[in-house]
Amino acid sequence: MRIQLPDDVKKIIQKIEDAGFEAFAVGGCIRDSLLNRNPNDWDITTSAKPQEIKALFKRTIDTGIEHGTVTVMINRVGYEVTTYRIDGEYEDARHPKNVIFTSNLVEDLKRRDFTINAMAYNDRCGIVDEFDGMKDLENKIVRAVGNPKERFTEDALRMMRAVRFSAQLGYEIEAGTRVAITELASNLSKISAERIQVELVKLLTSDHPEKMRDLYETGITTVIMPEFDIAMETEQNNPHHCYTVGEHTIQSMMAAEPDKYIRLALLYHDIGKPACLTMDCDGIAHFHGHPAVSKEMCIRSLRSLKFDNDTIHTVSKLVENHDYDILPERKYVRRAMNRIGKEIFPLLLKVKQADLLAQSDYLRKEKQMRLDEVYASYQDVLDKEECVDLKTLAVTGRDLISWGMKPGKDLGDMLQKLLAVVIEEPQKNQKEILKEIYLTALHKPGDDKE
Repeated sequence: MRIQLPDDVKKIIQKIEDAGFEAFAVGGCIRDSLLNRNPNDWDITTSAKPQEIKALFKRTIDTGIEHGTVTVMINRVGYEVTTYRIDGEYEDARHPKNVIFTSNLVEDLKRRDFTINAMAYNDRCGIVDEFDGMKDLENKIVRAVGNPKERFTEDALRMMRAVRFSAQLGYEIEAGTRVAITELASNLSKISAERIQVELVKLLTSDHPEKMRDLYETGITTVIMPEFDIAMETEQNNPHHCYTVGEHTIQSMMAAEPDKYIRLALLYHDIGKPACLTMDCDGIAHFHGHPAVSKEMCIRSLRSLKFDNDTIHTVSKLVENHDYDILPERKYVRRAMNRIGKEIFPLLLKVKQADLLAQSDYLRKEKQMRLDEVYASYQDVLDKEECVDLKTLAVTGRDLISWGMKPGKDLGDMLQKLLAVVIEEPQKNQKEILKEIYLTALHKPGDDKE
């Protein structure tokens, strides 16, 4: 079987081979090519040592030269070229203490994580597949290379990567590999929060966010998000729901588009429910105040996973308002857009839609009609370009200063008052009208003193 290598990759491999060494494209790019996917990047493995690669190419970057990796720059694109290696002892459940360079390609492939990532290719030899990666692609299986316990003991992050690959590809995790994950999941506590975050987001934004269930079943969430375990085990004895809190969360993510903010918001939107659970005299469960509790838990969790401030702000805003009752009339929609933020509001509507689709059939038709009306009013507000924030208010602080107002808190308060007028009556978003309102506010009857 032939794989169509990019011209620059062919040139790099050819130049290395012409110098008397071996070279192959390797890893994820081969997997994706066999799946008719467009690889994000192309990695090359070679028998040549790093210094020998540097001598062959004009522009190189010492990306990880101590581990044998040199980045070769061609046409402003970087290609990682790594010497065949055998990893030494792993000290931190993530990185080898040292590496030993080898001239044997199979020894290099043997150290890789999963069979589907342990294949190499060049035009001269074709596909090198010592661990049946092609068969596992055919059977849609994620399987560790060799002994899974050894692979996961070397690098604990591989356990999350196994679930992430199964989510991205829609594959099942091979039984022995899954057992090893369950036994060693606690080792993920040694992995940096930043690495966990990357894998979690890739899983959540995949076509199969329901693989979050695998993180729970293998014990991974016990380490990275224990509050999710509690959600999975919390029943919702309420007419509006037919799943546990956690299963409802999974179903809602499945109903949403693969947007990072939306999927994260859905992951956390009900995370505070277990803490708010009460039962009435009829045995009906209630979760009063859970949006506020969920927001606080969301912020703590996202911070612990080292998410950036923008993500924390947007996601927590969505979580806080996912149950906010928006009346469908345009003025109420404008109020909601102002309260939540013009940029975040359309995301909130999508969160609400996914949340609704993951509930029981109880009053679903009525709820859907109401949400559709809100969305129609939102579109109307956009079409009419109605003002909902200070950015589109017809006057600015400079205007107020030019009308005689001094900078300070009163100025900001006045802008908010004028904005409130415009949100209620969008036709008044004209500078002259707002100036008249401003002047009237300054000279209310009784304000003048003798």
